Amino acid sequence: MKPIAYYISDYGYGHATRSTAIIRELLKKNENVKIIICHSFALDFLQKSFRHEHRVAFREAATDVGYVLKENSLEPDAEVLNNNVSSYVSEFSMKLTQEMCFMKEKNVSFVISDISPLGIASAAALNIPSLGLSNFTWHTAYDGLIEERLLSFLHEQYKQMTYHFSLACSNEPFWGIEENQSFGFYTREINDSEVQRIRKEIDPAGKNHIIYFGLGMKVDIETLSQLPIWQSPNCKFIVSSNVKVNHSNVYRIPKNAVETQHYVAAADLILTKAGWGTISEAVCAGVPLLITNRSSMKEDRHTIDYLVRHQLCDLIEWKDLESLVVTPSLIETCGRQHINYYKNEAIHIAKEINKKIKST
Repeated sequence: MKPIAYYISDYGYGHATRSTAIIRELLKKNENVKIIICHSFALDFLQKSFRHEHRVAFREAATDVGYVLKENSLEPDAEVLNNNVSSYVSEFSMKLTQEMCFMKEKNVSFVISDISPLGIASAAALNIPSLGLSNFTWHTAYDGLIEERLLSFLHEQYKQMTYHFSLACSNEPFWGIEENQSFGFYTREINDSEVQRIRKEIDPAGKNHIIYFGLGMKVDIETLSQLPIWQSPNCKFIVSSNVKVNHSNVYRIPKNAVETQHYVAAADLILTKAGWGTISEAVCAGVPLLITNRSSMKEDRHTIDYLVRHQLCDLIEWKDLESLVVTPSLIETCGRQHINYYKNEAIHIAKEINKKIKST
């Protein structure tokens, strides 16, 4: 049995859900691998996702910093982010030693990272092959938000990847590594009967439009409940379990829900920030996208540029969201997107990863 360490970013649930999709396919395609998930923020979610899988183990480890948002905002707090990344960098040597000890103890033979620099650097120190899998790196995402010395440090870690698999919306530099491959969107498998069950639960009479309102599990904006969008006629809304909105037409995803991709697929329209995980689930399910624009974040800009270029979304500024009411004409306009041209690439990506694992 080959032990594979899979490092998952600690920012939000998006990296955890998409990593779940890949890990499930890896296990299907290769009976000789054992996956050790290294992560902290969404560890409970991941444990529930693999509760019946004996070839998946879990190790609580803080893998990266992610973003820090201003209070009641979707915009980054550059000052606090600088401080947090600086602390992460100052402790990196100690963390590196811990990860190397773990890899030696568990006889790790391959490392996959989405997209923590820690796993990549630790693998390189032990001459273990590593694969970076993401639509971005924190080096690119932080450009313009943190000090140059911190960016340079992250660059040094990422360039140690053995392989780099970039995803749709990526705008990464050529890292000068052994092999780069590009892939599209992917998600966990979507069960049509579960999608229909959710639609019937939310809208038993089938007379309303269902809108998925997704700002992410790390966003907490107190004024959301006051938005006029909740008064949209003939609309039912799906929101995350942490969203503090209480209206008769708002359905909160249960806290214990694991296969949340079905709630995205159950919607007629997705209104979300430019988080890759939700976008990918929407595209793979063929659900139109209305994206809130955050120009201050490079990751978002790259994602939005890709989506607009391929006619996969419509945009709305945050200030316009404050007065938005969903109308049939808006849903019709968004419905003209080209999302039905895209397929779930999870199986393809896992197949290519397994080739790398078997070659080690």
